[in-house]
Amino acid sequence: MTARSVALFLLAAVCEIGGAWLVWQGVREHRGWLVAAAGVVALGLYGFVAALQPSAEFGRVLAAYGGVFIVGSLLWGAVADGFRPDRWDVVGALVCLVGVAVIMYAPRSG
Repeated sequence: MTARSVALFLLAAVCEIGGAWLVWQGVREHRGWLVAAAGVVALGLYGFVAALQPSAEFGRVLAAYGGVFIVGSLLWGAVADGFRPDRWDVVGALVCLVGVAVIMYAPRSG
């Protein structure tokens, strides 16, 4: 179940961050409305992917996804735009991943 959850978080990040990046490219970088529209579709897919998480607690899933989003955004910026995270970005991203693990995968009673 954890492997499925992690895979869904990664797919959600690709949909949301990729969608936002496509909208940015379409509007801010003047690459056209079709690029922006593809981004809107990807953003919509993100909502469906997030809903497939095994956990039934919306707040928990979205809170944990926030940490995945932070890490994914830094990685996307590095790969797609040449952004180079500094050591504090990396430390912050690692803290976020620890938070994701605690929120989603800590043992709970009941």
